[in-house]
Amino acid sequence: MIQKNRALFIDLLKGLALIVMIEVHVFNSMLLPALKQSWIFDRLNFINGLVAPSFSFASGLVFVLSLHKGGDQLRIFDKDFLKKLSRIGLIFYIGYSLHLPYYSWTKLMNNLTQPNLESLFTVDILQLISTGLFVLLAARAILKTEKQFFNFALIITLVVLILSPTMWNFDFANYMPLFFSNYINKMHGSLFPIFPWWAFVFSGAYTAKFYLAARDAKTEQAFARKLVINGAAFYLTSVVFMYVIFPALDIGLRPNPLWFSERFGIILFLLGIFWFYLNKKENYKSLILDVSRESLLIYWVHLQIIYRAFFDGKSFVDISNQSYGFLQCTLFTIALIIPMLLLAKGWGMIKKNYPHYSRWISVIVLAGATIIFFLR
Repeated sequence: MIQKNRALFIDLLKGLALIVMIEVHVFNSMLLPALKQSWIFDRLNFINGLVAPSFSFASGLVFVLSLHKGGDQLRIFDKDFLKKLSRIGLIFYIGYSLHLPYYSWTKLMNNLTQPNLESLFTVDILQLISTGLFVLLAARAILKTEKQFFNFALIITLVVLILSPTMWNFDFANYMPLFFSNYINKMHGSLFPIFPWWAFVFSGAYTAKFYLAARDAKTEQAFARKLVINGAAFYLTSVVFMYVIFPALDIGLRPNPLWFSERFGIILFLLGIFWFYLNKKENYKSLILDVSRESLLIYWVHLQIIYRAFFDGKSFVDISNQSYGFLQCTLFTIALIIPMLLLAKGWGMIKKNYPHYSRWISVIVLAGATIIFFLR
């Protein structure tokens, strides 16, 4: 496998996670509720439950790879630091924009009810990732050695896992503003609070240590083999503990460390398999990789298509009225994935061939949408 393709196995994981995420949003919002009690949906739901962990893990891993050997420059807040900081800020900004109860500043200020505030301050996958990446960026700029940085990533992973069960037992909104308390647990509707979800971001960052060492030593095949073996070990150990040794254990509680290690194991296993798959390919190209590279755009657009009220005040979710069967949801998912693949490919080509214009288009669209929101 050629040099430039050596990290594509991570992009493949991230791209596939985003594509499956489209299916998750379609089935969760449109499928007939009675069908969600079936064994088919139960199996599908387990697969869907791997999307957020995989996406978060890959985001942390890819971000750390982009920081490799850049500590000295980051400490002087150079252009690369500011570029990464602005990217993180954009992810954070878009994350909150997706949860605006109204696309109007005036209407929002006039309707600051508790349900609307909980909707606005919901911590979703984008806020989770952006805050995790910000901490990683700050740590890489502050800590002087890579050893210190990777030890920091490991410590954060363990601390989050250890504290998560406790953090979920308290309503922190009684002690701090809802904006901050929603980052701690899901008591007020947050989908991906930092406890326990930061564990995936920071474990991904820590895994970068071993990949970088293997890449420098040209022992990537041994690294990939360890991913498969260790991934299988994590998964099987978790399953044995949850379903054989402690079958009565409440595994529905997401901060459970076994819940984390089960999914962590699957992620490692998939990464290893993807490496071996791509290792046999020369100049591998795929629309899935385009989706990975344009993940923020695809994430935002597909949610707009599904949930935005384009049809006389109704969205596709409203039109479906949660009455679709498996076939209808599957067809809708396919119909949505195809244009998302083409959009990722097209926008990627524009960025590659016309980088200056693509930046200005992004700035104009973002600034225009923000101005319209505050003027309405």
